[in-house]
Amino acid sequence: MSLVDYAAGRLSSRRKHRWHGVQLQPGLWLAWAVMILALLAAFAPGLFTHFNPTEGIAGAQRLPPQATYWLGTDQLGRDLFTRIVYGASQSLAAAFAAVAMGLIVGTALGVIAGAVGRRTETLLMRLVDVLLSIPSLLLSLSILILLGFGTVHAALAVGIASIASFARLARGEVVRVRRSEFVEAAYGSGGSFWTVLWRHILPNSLTAVIAFAALQFGQAILALSTLSFLGYGTPPPTPEWGLLIAEGRNYLATAWWLTIFPGMVVVAVVLAANRINQQLAGGKK
Repeated sequence: MSLVDYAAGRLSSRRKHRWHGVQLQPGLWLAWAVMILALLAAFAPGLFTHFNPTEGIAGAQRLPPQATYWLGTDQLGRDLFTRIVYGASQSLAAAFAAVAMGLIVGTALGVIAGAVGRRTETLLMRLVDVLLSIPSLLLSLSILILLGFGTVHAALAVGIASIASFARLARGEVVRVRRSEFVEAAYGSGGSFWTVLWRHILPNSLTAVIAFAALQFGQAILALSTLSFLGYGTPPPTPEWGLLIAEGRNYLATAWWLTIFPGMVVVAVVLAANRINQQLAGGKK
């Protein structure tokens, strides 16, 4: 056997092994499928349903799941499946805005604290410790009371509540990378503070932060659904997952589908985001 044939055989074996490993991850494939379907529902709800999410159908109040109405109808005769599909845009957009705010602001604070050090680090980390000492839901509710209710303010409140977590993680990663030998070598070769920070510290520090953002995306959906359930988020009749659960709780004994199906969607998307976070973080698959 020639060297070329041997190398080709080894490459083929590695490819088969890699694809064999991928096939053994049904949970990961399912998580990506759930997330893709949720995103499609958010950006193109018309692909899934032709009903209007806010207009009821006469004589179709609280119908159980059937061929015409897959997940049944609510107390006003509105198709529940349609409202869940259209609610994806509200829930996912607000969650994305909240995570983006926490990621940008929190990472910036953490990078500054970890890179500069000394009194700046002490001051910023004490502020982060104060924010982390307050339960996130309580902090979000306090901010909503000050700003007022609504989808935008709810996303802003959840984003502010997540800043401290991003800041602490980013600071820890920057400190870890800053003490590495290749960073000290970059400083020793004449690199300036900003050059070393941009070229060496940041690229090697943000991987864990980005993976954490996937986890926070699921947590943001859960937090926003909780705020809407409590009446502080999206106002009716706009469909939103937490609001759908809140509207159906009064009919749980006679129309269980009004609460069960929206709750299952929230749980599925949150679990999918957590599974994707495990992949990005390099955890067990």
